[in-house]
Amino acid sequence: MAQRIGPTAKIWRDGALIDWADATLHVMSHVVHYGSGVFEGMRSYATPTGGAVFRLQDHMRRLKDSARIYQLDMKWSADDLCQATVDTLVANDLAQCYLRPLVIRTGEHMGIYAKDVQVETFIICWEWSEMLGHGAGGGAHACVSTWRRAAPNTFPAMAKASGNYLNAQLGKFESMRNGYDEAIVLDIDGHVAEGTGQNLFLIRDDTLFTSPISAGILHGITRDTIIQLAADNGLKIKEMVIPREMLYLADEAFFCGTAAEVTPVLSIDRFTLGDGKIGRITKMMREQFFAIVTGRAPDKHGWLTHVPVAAGAASR
Repeated sequence: MAQRIGPTAKIWRDGALIDWADATLHVMSHVVHYGSGVFEGMRSYATPTGGAVFRLQDHMRRLKDSARIYQLDMKWSADDLCQATVDTLVANDLAQCYLRPLVIRTGEHMGIYAKDVQVETFIICWEWSEMLGHGAGGGAHACVSTWRRAAPNTFPAMAKASGNYLNAQLGKFESMRNGYDEAIVLDIDGHVAEGTGQNLFLIRDDTLFTSPISAGILHGITRDTIIQLAADNGLKIKEMVIPREMLYLADEAFFCGTAAEVTPVLSIDRFTLGDGKIGRITKMMREQFFAIVTGRAPDKHGWLTHVPVAAGAASR
């Protein structure tokens, strides 16, 4: 279900904090016609000592990598963007919110070749709740999409690019139209890739399975977090080519990502996983993830960037 976004006070645009209503583009912007943009999704969480952005440096490094792949010439360093994120949160007095850094070609230019077209960088924040059935039922019911991920020699999946999500929209619309919460997309060879905007883990016999980067998946930062948490708990992790039928044989499964956080998958193509409730390992991963991001457990990996915003600001 799409969620309506309420405006916040300020958006960071190439070094200046401007009013939400002023963050506009011309209809002739290159990104409008050709999808020439890359972005990140991040969250800031309210902790006992104020706001904290989860894995900020890693997200900004990936944003820079995405821009490099698509030859978007950014004038901002990763450190600049980290500081701009903190400034944006402070300007909006938000401890807990979703953050969207965005790099796009905005110049009024017609034609695919975009040499010397203006590139602008934005950082946007807003209050966004959980996704994919965290509340009712405690998890998501998924189906396998008829749409496939693009082949590796077509669209580079390691770039978190705006245009890549046209493929994701097809899978999402299909799943919702057929009465599911989410779609699982296969790669070009028919092996399991990921969700429409989330990575996927399967669990069988206390081992976590996830598809390799070569399956056309995004190199997810939450995915990497789960791999590290699983290792901390002495669990086995296998990155491997996953055949479709393994989806139906899993004891547990869950999606993970900035927006989805850690969301249990209760059924796939109407095959119930386990007893149809959140599984033991999924529950452990989810509880440990939320304990770290909300400051209730030690941040031993150094994943949190604390922001001088009061914890009480989260509800404003």
